[in-house]
Amino acid sequence: MEAKWLVFFSMAATMLALHVVDGQEESSVKPLVKIVKGKKLCDKGWECKGWSVYCCNQTISDYFQSYQFETLFSKRNAPVAHAVGFWDYHSFITAAAEHQPHGFGTTGGKLQGMKEVAAFFGHVGSKTSCGYGVATGGPLAWGLCYNKEESPSQFYCDDYYKYTYPCAPGASYHGRGALPLYWNYNYGETGDALKVDLLNHPEYIEQNATLAFQAAIWRWMNPVKKHLPSAHDVFVGKWKPSKNDTLAKRTPGFGTTINLLYGDQVCGQGDVDSMDNIVSHYLYYLDLIGVGREEAGPHEVLSCAEQKAFDPSSSSSSSSSSSS
Repeated sequence: MEAKWLVFFSMAATMLALHVVDGQEESSVKPLVKIVKGKKLCDKGWECKGWSVYCCNQTISDYFQSYQFETLFSKRNAPVAHAVGFWDYHSFITAAAEHQPHGFGTTGGKLQGMKEVAAFFGHVGSKTSCGYGVATGGPLAWGLCYNKEESPSQFYCDDYYKYTYPCAPGASYHGRGALPLYWNYNYGETGDALKVDLLNHPEYIEQNATLAFQAAIWRWMNPVKKHLPSAHDVFVGKWKPSKNDTLAKRTPGFGTTINLLYGDQVCGQGDVDSMDNIVSHYLYYLDLIGVGREEAGPHEVLSCAEQKAFDPSSSSSSSSSSSS
């Protein structure tokens, strides 16, 4: 009899930990909570660890499951794709776990979290796509087709950084990853942040999907330069534009994330294809993730067509061109 009760309580606990949304099991594990100096801090196991206010919110796997990842990147493992079997949901969630305590996908409520994941993937999808006009499923269905630049034209070694981030003999710093890294200084800086020797081993990014996602999320969460905001802060509304920002038509929202990551390579040139492609991926993912593109805001928030670059002609961007 005692054994039966143990089984019953075990099943009940499992049912409490999971509920079904749209036919999918969704985690509802309650976080551990403590109050420090009047602030509620939470720890949610491996996914959101470190006693953070953001861990008290819904975490990414609460509202973004593996079937949605498969829907967003439905062609990534097609026979003609260039990184078949590389990118997967578990790698993304594992990578995101390090940044959720700092607000990635956990700032605000569920809607804001879903929008941020879609925005991040809008950049990722456009930069790793091999879609084209008449591609099966449409040109926007081919995100995460690449994990590296296929035919690099150079090694992307900048000798200006020979004392801080010297190029390793024989290493090539061409585009790799989810937000493709280029140049020795970007590999060096990202490697320092992630505690991985990317300067001497840039190839690690194309060998490990979790690391590739970690590098991309780190770039999203951190400023390209100290005096600038991060793409995350701009998107979730933590950044307050100065008078100069307003004059330069830089406003909180998706368009300004494009400005921060690519500057005048993409922005301030009107509705050019390179910018429209990023915006189109974001809108497409908003629809597929279940938010709907009507939540994206007006054109001036989505676009950087009329914005002046934060750093004109800066080459400090993590990604200088598409890896396609």
